[in-house]
Amino acid sequence: MADWLSSPDDNELEELDRFLRAHAGEEDMLLDGVHGFLTALAIGPAPPKPEEWLPEILHEPFADAEEGERVLTLLARLNDAIAPELETGSYEPILGELDNDDENAPPAFTARGWCEGFSRGIDLRAPSWEGRLGHDAELMELLSPIIALAIDDGVFDSDADFAPLAEDDYDECLAQIPGAVNAVAEYWRAHPLEDRDLVRDGDEAPGTPPRRRGGRWVH
Repeated sequence: MADWLSSPDDNELEELDRFLRAHAGEEDMLLDGVHGFLTALAIGPAPPKPEEWLPEILHEPFADAEEGERVLTLLARLNDAIAPELETGSYEPILGELDNDDENAPPAFTARGWCEGFSRGIDLRAPSWEGRLGHDAELMELLSPIIALAIDDGVFDSDADFAPLAEDDYDECLAQIPGAVNAVAEYWRAHPLEDRDLVRDGDEAPGTPPRRRGGRWVH
């Protein structure tokens, strides 16, 4: 039980990353995307059961029962670690690392995959998120660093004219992700769902951020 509840260590994250890369299609999430996806679900208004979110990550049969048990265990531990990390202030997003020709330069990171996964997590509970975003500007404000990164990385399209983030501004938004995630989690705890929050597909409230449908980024 203790092993199940502990966060995956670096070697285990690399193991999960290798599995996801070996089985990834064009639209499938890698490790950073999976972490963003699970984060959005963990902090959102109505956390789904594993049978709802696992099909968004796994798309092929396992090679054998041992592989299946191992991958499912790592995914469960990755998911179950998010809430305790937020409570203890130790949450950090799993980000993609950019290629750098200069071996002596410090690593540069991108939030593109994490933001894409986060948006898919929102999309899994789209009516709840969109209904609230349509009448409460506070939630949109709390999400602003994540939205800024998503727009800058091309995850979201927007009709508004957004200037590209300068390198320092991008890094600042990256540093703000843990605080934004924690603030959104606290928001939903303090303001649970109401009937007016639910909107139908095709009836999105004005002012909501763009989201993903059917493999394409749309407004």
